[in-house]
Amino acid sequence: MGGAERVAEAMHDSFPSSPIYTTVALQRTLSKRLRAADIRTSPMQHLPAMDRKFRHYFMLYPFAIEHFDLSPYDLIFSSSSGYAKGVRRRRNAIHVCYCHTPMRWVWRYEDYVARERFGTGIRSLLPLALWGLRKWDLRAAKQPNYYIANSKLVAHRIRQIYGREAHVIPPPIDVNRFHMSTEIDDYYLVLSRLMPYKRIDLAIEACKRMNRRLVIIGDGPDRKRLEKMADDRIEFLGRQPDQIVNYYAARCRALLFPGEEDFGMAPLEANAAGRPVIAYRGGGAVETIEEGKTGIFFDQPDSRALCTAIERFESMVWSQILLRRHAEKFDQNVFAFRVLQFLGSVAPSSCSEELLSGARLLSDNISKRVWPRLAVVG
Repeated sequence: MGGAERVAEAMHDSFPSSPIYTTVALQRTLSKRLRAADIRTSPMQHLPAMDRKFRHYFMLYPFAIEHFDLSPYDLIFSSSSGYAKGVRRRRNAIHVCYCHTPMRWVWRYEDYVARERFGTGIRSLLPLALWGLRKWDLRAAKQPNYYIANSKLVAHRIRQIYGREAHVIPPPIDVNRFHMSTEIDDYYLVLSRLMPYKRIDLAIEACKRMNRRLVIIGDGPDRKRLEKMADDRIEFLGRQPDQIVNYYAARCRALLFPGEEDFGMAPLEANAAGRPVIAYRGGGAVETIEEGKTGIFFDQPDSRALCTAIERFESMVWSQILLRRHAEKFDQNVFAFRVLQFLGSVAPSSCSEELLSGARLLSDNISKRVWPRLAVVG
């Protein structure tokens, strides 16, 4: 359950009776709400070792996504960081794509391969395979009628790579899932899939150098390498349920966010728990972190720069209420309102009024939450 899955969950909450089409669904990794959804998978669901080898099948996903028959639907809402935007629709249907990023492994190949530490054989064969995938991606990018980007950075990439404009709606944060604590423990926290491009190695190196305790929640293909780097003050908890994540998020000194993300939901989740963030100044983080108020940045992607930021952070004071209120600007109700409003403005007339009506109801709900904080002076 990473950021893209949280977006899919929020989409399902807005349209609970609509089916979800996806290439593969691993039920044990999904939230309770998604497990209860009407999920329809492609034939790839039955390929061997899909839970561990899903990236090895990367050339099959285009065929799987084009396999779906969506001809009965007037409106298609896709969530895509790679393939979903390529789904086919009937001529008069409307397809809106929520794009997390253009395919990172195709359009940022050198950076991606460097982080993945592929062997010589794979490095020599991969460009040929990706050449075909790049051609498919450009063709698939023409399928959606409209794009929504999760950040200004991604909107720029969509314009640069696909030649398409995108409306920006930040992804949803389930603020009510998190609770603040008055008990702050002596550890830093990482909440992340353990992928090489996430740069968790910088957090480990910095905490080792400064003799600080670090708790890492999450799992992924980079775990073994990271565990070899760690010492006895670095704790790997693996994938954990929300209750455990919330406990550690509310009691950490700060969340460490050392990678460059397209958006990055973890910093806002930490803010929702009343905790600040120490982040690399790059990617979507610069759009969501207010320096000195909700977190601080380091400017070079190395552990020494992160150490300097940690030293500076430890001399500062933070307001939990301010942090929480900042996260509320990105709450899932705000996301749903913005999405429904946009969909209602572009959808076929058969469903436009229903979408706009849903947006109005959400607007009233959001207003009721905000009004108690408003003081009128006359």
